[in-house]
Amino acid sequence: MAPRGRSSITILVRWAVALLLALGVERALALPEICTQCPGSVQNLSKVALYCKTTRELMLHARCCLNQNGTILGLDLQNCSLEDPGPDFHQAHTTIIIDLQANPLKGDLANTFRGFTQLQTLILPQDVNCPGGINAWNTITSYIDNQICQGQKNLCNNTGNPEMCPENGSCVPDGPGFLQCVCADGFHGYKCMRQGSFSLLMFFGILGSTTLSISILLWGTQRRKAKTS
Repeated sequence: MAPRGRSSITILVRWAVALLLALGVERALALPEICTQCPGSVQNLSKVALYCKTTRELMLHARCCLNQNGTILGLDLQNCSLEDPGPDFHQAHTTIIIDLQANPLKGDLANTFRGFTQLQTLILPQDVNCPGGINAWNTITSYIDNQICQGQKNLCNNTGNPEMCPENGSCVPDGPGFLQCVCADGFHGYKCMRQGSFSLLMFFGILGSTTLSISILLWGTQRRKAKTS
């Protein structure tokens, strides 16, 4: 008969293994859709894999490189037969590196990367332009089979017009080739001229009364038509 202490340790080990497996399954099920949009996993020699393996506390899952919080920092969708990045692409707006080479991408991708403020390396097919062009990147390098856009510029520092945003607003980057003016705390409205918090109660009150008025008008019109017919 095995000693009681050894039996207890064996049971604890089994529970620990079961717990780790359960956590692994849960993490796999909780992967963002963009990570499994393309079959397979990240290639070992890809730039996304190298970035993930050389950065502490990052891990590869399917086509994504994630941190311990599940935030996507790298996305490898190369050779996925994509004509466009797809409706789930914005799930990867936190990425630092994206690889889209070897895909038959079509159309202008400029708006696709709006909000990708952390993106520093973008690998595209050779015939696809870097979003925002040379004004949005420090370097753009063309190779035989791909094009690499590196070092996203902060357009707020490169516009040469410090007064482009209103007095009570400030310029913030909004992805390669994009920027936006954000009102300072306590200001809102056109050109950030209105002071005070935005009244949601008033907004929804006006919206609700307008909707009700239109509904009553349409109901009355339909009722009149029904009587005359």
